[in-house]
Amino acid sequence: MRTLTILLAAQDQLAQAIRSGLGSVGYGLAAIGPGVGIGIIVGNSVQAMARQPEMQGVVRTTMFLGIAFAEALALIGFVLKFI
Repeated sequence: MRTLTILLAAQDQLAQAIRSGLGSVGYGLAAIGPGVGIGIIVGNSVQAMARQPEMQGVVRTTMFLGIAFAEALALIGFVLKFI
């Protein structure tokens, strides 16, 4: 009976370790989305500034807002990994 209890405890620890590892892998995969989004935002902003240099200030402000929102998604995913 004691051996069965030890095996069940070891199995529970292994399952917890696997869940933790899968959470890390999942967050790593989920971080790709905001990274791609930030790349698209910055690329299109640079293009817009090159086409209309007089709108550079407005475009830059809008770009930083977009980056902040995309990064917020990544941070929310990071926090949810620990919950």
